[in-house]
Amino acid sequence: MTDAAIDSASPEPHVVQRGSLELTLLRLRRDGASMTALAVIAAMVLLALAAPLLAGLTGHSPIEQFRDIGLTPTGIPVGPGSDFWFGSDQLGRDVLVRLAYGARISLLVGVLASMAASLVAVIVGVTAGYFGGWVDTCLSRLTDLVMSVPFLLCALALVSAFGPSLLLSVVVIVFFSWAPMARVIRSQVIALSRQDFVQASRSLGAGALSIMIVDILPNLSVPIIVYTTMQIPNSIVFEATLSFLGMGIVPPTPSWGGMLADASSNSLYLVAWWMVFVPGTALLLTTLAFNILGDGLRDALDPKSSRTARSLSRKSKGGVKA
Repeated sequence: MTDAAIDSASPEPHVVQRGSLELTLLRLRRDGASMTALAVIAAMVLLALAAPLLAGLTGHSPIEQFRDIGLTPTGIPVGPGSDFWFGSDQLGRDVLVRLAYGARISLLVGVLASMAASLVAVIVGVTAGYFGGWVDTCLSRLTDLVMSVPFLLCALALVSAFGPSLLLSVVVIVFFSWAPMARVIRSQVIALSRQDFVQASRSLGAGALSIMIVDILPNLSVPIIVYTTMQIPNSIVFEATLSFLGMGIVPPTPSWGGMLADASSNSLYLVAWWMVFVPGTALLLTTLAFNILGDGLRDALDPKSSRTARSLSRKSKGGVKA
């Protein structure tokens, strides 16, 4: 057989051109852990959205007390059953309904605080890294100062001065969350400022604000997205900690931290295990899912990730994909 015949008989590799977003989604879909984490997060979001539906279905509001059917004759919360699917608490309130409404608080605080902290970190980090000099020195010392302030001590002082509230919880979480990311962004901006494309923009007369937004900020998308995602579980845990200590959401508004605090009062968890198991499991699954998703996003967004490359080469079928 001639070389021409061999060439004509050999199938040409099938090349599929894919954009960066499509490749990122492809890598993410092929990561089983990330997909499982995403499913858990979606379930928690649905639980939060379905809170009014659950309240209507069970006939129980999150603050309504059912002392006749929700407590035993000795005053002990009743366990999971037909009346209370996840049991009741020390006041005869429905744990499932309170869990759903608590998910609204946790997810709202987690997302809002993480986005706000990322915004502050990007502004501070980009400004310090781009301008350098005394601007960098002042902002870097501010970052060091924030990171050195004790979290609980500051929270106690603020709550004593202004009283516990949802807004105060978000402000405290943002205050203690932006500094680590600002340091990372600053170092990335210092490296990017020396690149040729930034120098070219300067030589063409582009202003500092234009360079920071158009040239530098898009190159920071990966660390910003990953950090924001992985900051959400930290914000959720911060909110739960504040509520557990009585410095967060004001009762009787349900929150996961407040539900855990109720379970610990008078050692109720010894006779009513569901009071700590239900909110504790929800808190654990949610924070773990966001952390796993953050790891998956980091690998999916980084084309040089060795783990992602091995996963794609192992699972790729039929042809060469570019």
